[in-house]
Amino acid sequence: MSKEQEKEHAADGLIALLDAADRLPGAAELRARSYELLGSAAPCAKVVDVGCGAGRAVAELNEHGLKAVGVDPDERMIAAAKARWPDADFRIAGAYDLPFEDATTDGYRADKVFHELAQPERALAEARRILAPGGRIVLVGQDWDSFVIDSDDPALTRSIVHARADLVQGPRVARRYRNLLMAAGFEEVTVEVLTGVFTGPAMLPVLVGLAEGACSAEAVGGARVDRWIAEQRARAEADRMFLALPMFVAAATAPR
Repeated sequence: MSKEQEKEHAADGLIALLDAADRLPGAAELRARSYELLGSAAPCAKVVDVGCGAGRAVAELNEHGLKAVGVDPDERMIAAAKARWPDADFRIAGAYDLPFEDATTDGYRADKVFHELAQPERALAEARRILAPGGRIVLVGQDWDSFVIDSDDPALTRSIVHARADLVQGPRVARRYRNLLMAAGFEEVTVEVLTGVFTGPAMLPVLVGLAEGACSAEAVGGARVDRWIAEQRARAEADRMFLALPMFVAAATAPR
């Protein structure tokens, strides 16, 4: 397989993963809450969805009567988004350099994006630049140290969760949302935590991925990981799996 084919395969896998996440129980409600927190924007208000992926949120925001623009640094994601929603506006751009003039947008949304950023402060400065006075910003994401998993081996579970978190650029950025927004000069900052509880087999791939990530980091031995995965598979088959995943939703207003 060539490097280009490998990139295409990785992009296809990520799109499939995002689609699966969008179908999980509570996912639609979480997106709806993020739209609500953007505020009572006037019809045709301009909202940017940063890290838009395959574009579902952009399509839904447009259905709400807003003028949504999706941006993503991955050209394959943008191509997929345009193929799915050809009438929507999608552009290739990263969070540090958005393709908008100063104070020309009414809303900014970033869902499961900031943990991928090495400089979240820089992204928020860019958000401040493009938002008009009184514009709204909404950040959605998880704290990678906060997976709550039932297991026969709690110590090993903690090791797996923390080892996988350490592979993420900013694993604990969600707990920093409030302070980051305040430091960037935003006002009326609020934070909510919406916790998804999963007991069915749909989330088993997530648990397997956590364990395999910990193993790849050589933080936990392969044999112990295999046993842990086997336990979680057995729990899923017996309807005894338990995963609680808190999602942090922060919102704020650009100074008027």
